[in-house]
Amino acid sequence: MEVTEANLQLLAGYLQQTLSADPNVRRPAEKLLESTELQQNYAVLLLNLIDKAEMDMTIRIAGAIAFKNYVKRNWAAHEDSNEPDRIHESDRNTIKTLIVTLMLHSPIALQKQLSDTVSIIGKHDFPKKWPQLIVEMVNKFASGDFNVINGVLQTAHSLFKRYRYEFKSQELWEEIKFVLDRMSKPLTDLLQATMELTKVHEQNAEALKVIYGSLVLVNKVFYSLNVQDLPEFFEDNMNIWMGAFIQQLAADVPLLTSNDDEDAGVLEHLRSQVCENICLYARKYDEEFKPYMEQFVTAVWELLVKTSLHTKYDALVSNALQFLSGVAERKHNQSIFENPEILARICDKVVIPNLDIRPSDEELFEDSPDEYIKRDIEGSDIDTRRRAACDLVKTLSVNFEQKIFGIFGQYLEILLNKYKENPAANWRSKDTAIYLVTSWASRGGTQKHGITQTSELVPLPQFCAQQIIPELERSNVNELPVLKAAAIKYVMVFRTLLGPQIVNQCLPQLIRHLPAESIVVHSYAACALERILTMRDAASNVMFGPQILSQHSNELVSGLFSTLSLSGSNENEYVMKAIMRSFHSLQGAAMPYMGVALPRLTEILTQVAKNPSRPNFNHYLFETLAISIKIVCQTDASAVSSFEEALFPVFQGILQQDIVEFVPYVFQLLSVLLEVRETSGSPIPEPYWALFPCLLSPALWDRSGNVTPLIRLLSAFIKRGSTQIQASGKLNGILGIFQKMIASKANDHEGFYLLQTLIFHYPTPEMQTSMRQIFGLLFQRLSLAKTPKYLSGIIVFFSYYIVKFGGSALVQLIDDIQPGMFGMVLERVLITDLNKVIKAIERKAVSVGITKLLTECPEMCSPHYNQFWPRLLHALIDVFERPADKLAPFEGAASDAGNVFSLEDEGEGAGYQVAFAQLSHAQPTRQDYVAEVTDTRQFLATSLGKFSQSRPGELATLLGSLQPDYKQMVQKYCDQAGVRIV
Repeated sequence: MEVTEANLQLLAGYLQQTLSADPNVRRPAEKLLESTELQQNYAVLLLNLIDKAEMDMTIRIAGAIAFKNYVKRNWAAHEDSNEPDRIHESDRNTIKTLIVTLMLHSPIALQKQLSDTVSIIGKHDFPKKWPQLIVEMVNKFASGDFNVINGVLQTAHSLFKRYRYEFKSQELWEEIKFVLDRMSKPLTDLLQATMELTKVHEQNAEALKVIYGSLVLVNKVFYSLNVQDLPEFFEDNMNIWMGAFIQQLAADVPLLTSNDDEDAGVLEHLRSQVCENICLYARKYDEEFKPYMEQFVTAVWELLVKTSLHTKYDALVSNALQFLSGVAERKHNQSIFENPEILARICDKVVIPNLDIRPSDEELFEDSPDEYIKRDIEGSDIDTRRRAACDLVKTLSVNFEQKIFGIFGQYLEILLNKYKENPAANWRSKDTAIYLVTSWASRGGTQKHGITQTSELVPLPQFCAQQIIPELERSNVNELPVLKAAAIKYVMVFRTLLGPQIVNQCLPQLIRHLPAESIVVHSYAACALERILTMRDAASNVMFGPQILSQHSNELVSGLFSTLSLSGSNENEYVMKAIMRSFHSLQGAAMPYMGVALPRLTEILTQVAKNPSRPNFNHYLFETLAISIKIVCQTDASAVSSFEEALFPVFQGILQQDIVEFVPYVFQLLSVLLEVRETSGSPIPEPYWALFPCLLSPALWDRSGNVTPLIRLLSAFIKRGSTQIQASGKLNGILGIFQKMIASKANDHEGFYLLQTLIFHYPTPEMQTSMRQIFGLLFQRLSLAKTPKYLSGIIVFFSYYIVKFGGSALVQLIDDIQPGMFGMVLERVLITDLNKVIKAIERKAVSVGITKLLTECPEMCSPHYNQFWPRLLHALIDVFERPADKLAPFEGAASDAGNVFSLEDEGEGAGYQVAFAQLSHAQPTRQDYVAEVTDTRQFLATSLGKFSQSRPGELATLLGSLQPDYKQMVQKYCDQAGVRIV
């Protein structure tokens, strides 16, 4: 593809079409661009279009977004597989040569997209393959043009912010050192020069906005470079940085003061970032930060006292409060807070005002309930004043419990008395009181279990009985909704500590609030019910199982489904999750509701498929369908036909329209339905076979989210319908998928799973004709990219092959590829890496397979391979007696563990994942192909006994080469199994 004017115009036309609201125009254009993106010069053409000033800005922005997505999809794709690089080397070099300069002279709208693209490339190439990037960026600091400088700083921030959350490693340390060596001094010089410019331009509002914007970015980069460890350069220059931070906190710049009460301005962003920076130092580097501690505590305190309650200050106040919490939690800083007067002032001037609900919070409650819930109970990234004030109260309560209890006890009494005087007018006082109790009582807990540790000074059950339950028992569920929500949240947060009796007393009251008009109230009610249903007693039994729940089941199930009909809650994720959890808790007791639930769930699925917009809701919808199938079909396997009849039309629509978000879920549910048929012994119906050829379409397998569920679905077809697959001549198509999987580091375990299914369930004669080719592919991948996960996979496969066909068949097949090759496999794979197999079911398969190889394969006793016999037995005993070797990070076998949404161990934010979300109630059951073996050590002993009898004298010779410790272990196994070796 040449970079010509004609091609530029053609590309612009297609980009214009991708902006069309008409899917008949938009989708063909998107597919065409996707099909041409792998041509040489495509990326260069895009960059030229983005740089073309006379081109319409919307097209240039569309081009920048397309370029970013192109890089995201293709830049590192080849690193995961043995496939050729999708981006030509010359294009890579051109992109890295042009992109920084292009980004820096582009308009802001383009600059953001290009900056993100630099970060994506940098994540993979910087610094080893792109060392000149940092030099190019630092050189721009000297340009004096703050639009350019800010572009560089924004890119640096995007590039380095991953240091904030990446795990420590030698490679990461080396990269950060590389950056620090080149960036620390220029960044410090830039800080000082920029601070000087704030004085030079103190009368120029526009200049000040850009200059202070630079300081925000400088501070963000500073945070990223300091977060892993305290760099020597910044420790040596702490006076410069801390002095600048004090000035920035105290800066009063009337020209930058905005009249907007909602959106934070540049000064608020700057002070907020400064508070984040000093909080990092107070928590991680308190010894080095100690000389500056009191100075900053005073500065932050003064800032908090004079900062109003306007929304634009929320992030600033939150970070400032977190700084105070960070200081207060250190024992050696307690002297700062020990004075009762100071504690009283903190409570009076800082804590209580920030615990009060503000008009802006009430507006959020009414107008943006989703955002309110996200902030209040989901722990979103948007820090709130209330949460930060709560954290400060918790910290102070731990270190100054008696003093804090005395101070807040007085406040609590005042607030509750004020509410009693006039509940309708003073409900905010009780809301603050509930928050206050929650804050100072909480000591620790998890989202799964709620608060599990509290202050002994706070009688939670008593407060619940006196102040919370009366609010829930009020006849009008729509009265004082904010207070209702706070009361429900109290029950939800302290559910573990209130005791089963009080929680059981609250259950009907929570159900009663499901029809409440307020979205927050009925969402909290659903969320509280869902979390209560996960509670377990000391013996890990579910507290509210069918026995207790069945008396409320009618009101619960009907109430939850009715809530989905309320305005604004037709896709309420908390309600759908509560439905899922209710069915799971009721189990067979949910059967009476299935006749109504299934049509309703199908109707909901039909609606949301038209425009999937709520990932968590959609996930729990499919979970609910999965648990429904499980409950009904456990009672009556023939009911699978009813589910197929109801769901197939919707599933066909989803697959035909290629609704990307839903396709992996559909494959999972189809697998569940097929597996039910497998256990019932009924044949695969025709509608499934109509779908089967589509499953082999290469386009489906290019999406990472489809791979795991497709492999499972394909395996279900093979297990139940291998004869039909053979008749239709589709084995080559399936083997093509195996080849694609095995070439990928991310998906090779899926390839092995498919191969295991084939050798155990597909007609052996046809499989044997392809075995040499299959083994050739396995060894090719082994030589090109030998990862621990791949080694584990190939060892497990060899073991299954031995179980199915015998050790001699494995030896002969490998030696047929290259004479004596099996010796190399023994020495370099089986003996050295046997202990890399981790999962119990696979370790069992390996134990059985290797035992059979040692005791039933004549070739292992031949002069070619008998030298390896004792060493292989050593390795097998290590599997029995030593823990499995841990795989390298991100290399663990993911077929069972990766991207799983676990019902029992989930976090509250678990569920939907962009690539693939495993349905908890559709978990695959791994087949145990060696189920007849229950004790692998005993199996080895009895196998050695049979070997000894069939080949007298040979075993003693082979065992003679064992190390003494291993001989003792073999003797121990034989003694325990009652086996005598001749």
